[in-house]
Amino acid sequence: MKSIYLKNFMLTVGMVLLSFLILGTAFMSVSYSFIVSDKRQSLKVTSQVIESTISAKLTESELDDWNLRIIISAIAAASNVEVTICNSQGVIVSSSDHKGYARNIGMAVPGSLISSLSASPTSSISASGTLGGFFDSPRQYYFSLIKNPDSGALEGYVLTSMEASSMLQIWRSFVVIFFFASCFVLVLSLVFSTVTTGRQVAPLKEMAAASKQFARGDFSVRVRNVNRKDEIGELAAAFNSMADSLEKSDKLRSEFIANISHELKTPMTTITGFIDGIIDGTIPPEKQATYLSVISSEARRLSRLVRKMLELSRLRSVDRSALARSSFDIKNVLKNTALGLEGKAGEKNIKINMLIPEEKVVVSGDADSITQVIYNLLDNAIKFSTPGEPITLSIWKQGEKAYVSVKNRGETIPASELPLIFDRFHKTDRSRGLDKDGVGLGLYIVKTIIDNHNENVYVTSSEGVTEFVFTLSLKK
Repeated sequence: MKSIYLKNFMLTVGMVLLSFLILGTAFMSVSYSFIVSDKRQSLKVTSQVIESTISAKLTESELDDWNLRIIISAIAAASNVEVTICNSQGVIVSSSDHKGYARNIGMAVPGSLISSLSASPTSSISASGTLGGFFDSPRQYYFSLIKNPDSGALEGYVLTSMEASSMLQIWRSFVVIFFFASCFVLVLSLVFSTVTTGRQVAPLKEMAAASKQFARGDFSVRVRNVNRKDEIGELAAAFNSMADSLEKSDKLRSEFIANISHELKTPMTTITGFIDGIIDGTIPPEKQATYLSVISSEARRLSRLVRKMLELSRLRSVDRSALARSSFDIKNVLKNTALGLEGKAGEKNIKINMLIPEEKVVVSGDADSITQVIYNLLDNAIKFSTPGEPITLSIWKQGEKAYVSVKNRGETIPASELPLIFDRFHKTDRSRGLDKDGVGLGLYIVKTIIDNHNENVYVTSSEGVTEFVFTLSLKK
């Protein structure tokens, strides 16, 4: 299996080589064209200088004048070109001789060259080749007219040329420079790719190693390099966040098992102890009714605990999309729930006040689940309210949300307890002075139901006033 590192490295090498191939082809083509164009321009300028020089001397000398030949040779040597002067019939009468072309004097240039010049609209020809064997090797040449400055009559022709190999040598120098520069950039790119790819892969390797640790039950491992400002950094941060959640979930699972074991152990110990006492006669007959009442109470507490656990299991498998498709009037649910708990509230001389709008408040969600939320919150409020103090139930609209509030007066919940109040088996009344029958799952069920509806629930408590508020989306 190829690693990401190797794949990324090979991709980088391939892209760099392909880029250099394209750039190299374009560079060689453009550079060669530039060199040829530059040399042609140089030949043209040299020819024009020689034409001007010869035209100026024609009034006092001929084309084959020795002094004129010296001047032409000097110009040719300065420009590193060969110059050949022909008369009007195309016969060579003079030339620069530093390359030995003076031996061509008396010969005629190819007639096709003169014919082509006559047909040229620019009165000049720029081309390359051997001119049918006239040159010993391929050359770049420029052929143009020499005219009398006074009469404008044709006096002859000037042929300037240079070896094509010299242009190729210059071009090869450019190619060599480009080749070494490309190799340097390629090596630099590979080094850079190796370093950057290694930095990218390192957190992924850490995550893979951490995942193996997670599989063995060790959730303490974390990925470093989370301060990177890129996608890898975001992934590492998300991985660590997931690890935190897993560690917290594992801790909650352990606490849950410990709590459920404790909650089951206590009533079971009580029940078996009293039953054994009745069976073996340790508990006298006249006290058996009392202990049987305790056994019955503990059995009911076990039943409630099992029922709550089954309820939690059901809530975890709820289809959230189905909840959003249902709707109901939250006012009716609030009224009916409060009516069902009036008897329990009356035992503590607690009055339930309702502040609700006159019109219907239709919200999205499951009516039975929200009934349970209100029942749990109101039941809690009755348990922990000071006798004689009223409980206030409120509904109000704000934007696209409906807000439901349950407010009571009693003991203030400590600030340190508020973040934990919706946890499983968490009890603020640890002494069971007020909640003797609770198992610490009521508020956790509330939070689970509200989360299933994609809504929020929160609690505030200060100066003896505790308020639970949850939201529901208004039906459009």
